Amino acid sequence: MTTSSRKRSRLFRFLDRQFGDESIVPTRRLVAITAIGSVLIGAVYALGYGAYSFWGFYLLLALFSVVDLLLLPSRKRFSAERTIPEEADVRQSFKVRLSLLADPALGFSLNVELADDIPISFTDYRTQREDEQDVRIPQEVWRGRLEESEVGFEYDASGQERGAYTFGSAMLRYWGGVGLWKKQTRLTCRSEVRIVPDLSRVRGILAAAQDSLVLDGSRLARPHLSGTDFDSIRSYAQGDDPRRVNWRATARSGKLMTNILRPEKGKVVTIVLDCGRMMGVELEHQTKLDRTLEAALVLAAVALKQGDYVALLAFSDRIKTYVPPGRGLPHLRQLTLAAYDLKSDFVEPGFGLALSHVLRQTKKRSFVVLFSDMESYLYDQELPVYARRLRRSHVPLLVSLNDPLLQEWARTEPVNQRTAYIQSLAHKFRLDRSEYVSQMAGLGIQVMDVPADRLALSAVNEYLDLKARNGL
Repeated sequence: MTTSSRKRSRLFRFLDRQFGDESIVPTRRLVAITAIGSVLIGAVYALGYGAYSFWGFYLLLALFSVVDLLLLPSRKRFSAERTIPEEADVRQSFKVRLSLLADPALGFSLNVELADDIPISFTDYRTQREDEQDVRIPQEVWRGRLEESEVGFEYDASGQERGAYTFGSAMLRYWGGVGLWKKQTRLTCRSEVRIVPDLSRVRGILAAAQDSLVLDGSRLARPHLSGTDFDSIRSYAQGDDPRRVNWRATARSGKLMTNILRPEKGKVVTIVLDCGRMMGVELEHQTKLDRTLEAALVLAAVALKQGDYVALLAFSDRIKTYVPPGRGLPHLRQLTLAAYDLKSDFVEPGFGLALSHVLRQTKKRSFVVLFSDMESYLYDQELPVYARRLRRSHVPLLVSLNDPLLQEWARTEPVNQRTAYIQSLAHKFRLDRSEYVSQMAGLGIQVMDVPADRLALSAVNEYLDLKARNGL
């Protein structure tokens, strides 16, 4: 940048401050006085004293304006603070408090207007369309009187999309004294909040007892799963395996006792998330990626609660993030922070890249759950090849969201040629999906095409059944 450019830039910044963020605006009182004075001056003109009244009135008004501006305190005597949580669930309301701090030496009260700058994707934020541009308008404005060194207000906010968001500066207007002019300024108080996937079901899983995991009203684990590790001894019940009768405990107690075995801990669950083009499609007010990410975190919570290791891989046409296997609740926090801001890319997914990365990084036998879209499965040529390679040393599971629009089209009444054509196409697509599931099952690879509300439940039940029959 040349010297002249820097000078012009400084001049433009100065003008922007003086006529923008740090400008002065008239109050309603000034507008009313000016309007009434103009009417009176017009009436006095009929008497021949219009010129004197004109100059006298506006000189007096200018004098009072100067006095009013001199009485208003400097903008540097104000600051703002915002209290906001570091993290919140998507679509869940949280409290935001904005406080205005003033120099205690002001000595008199002021009228103030305080407006917060809210990110555009939050519910408590309005946008208007003007000249094909999104103009941001803060919705939360507090009006009151500043009589102490601190005032503030609270409001509810709710993030509608995952990611990291910044609450910017607060805008302040204040006036007092004669009350003809308002000063305005921008107070810096940047705050950041992470909007993470809805973890309400995850918290429910973590709070549940080990033998009574319940998700969406459905039981996830039977009280007594088979396994190889000794857990406890109880009375024999009809249907128990006779080979597990504990004869020593039976001899001591005088009644038939049996051993209870639990599945082995320390297994590995690898969650693979597709972030390609099809995962950005909206499904019931959420993208498919949002749905699968919430289901993946539920599966991770269950696996960690069972004492297993969980790894996470997200990909599109590149590896977006990879979290190595870990165990315990701190690892769930690490998984959430690594995936909360994942976005879908407008590219086709590279299944070969993702599965080859899993093969390189995961040497121990693992339960590999791939969350993607059935359309991506159908037309990818690399996936069956790499899935067969994965099947040799791991247990793969391909999970897809069922398309409700396809189901609706299949039920369309063929009242004319157009609806008949739509119905035939819907049946063809459903047949293609069923054939793909059968084809992959012939290769020993399970594919689940389930509705969105059953996604987490189906994936977790498959994991628990696999553990119950010692499939890992």
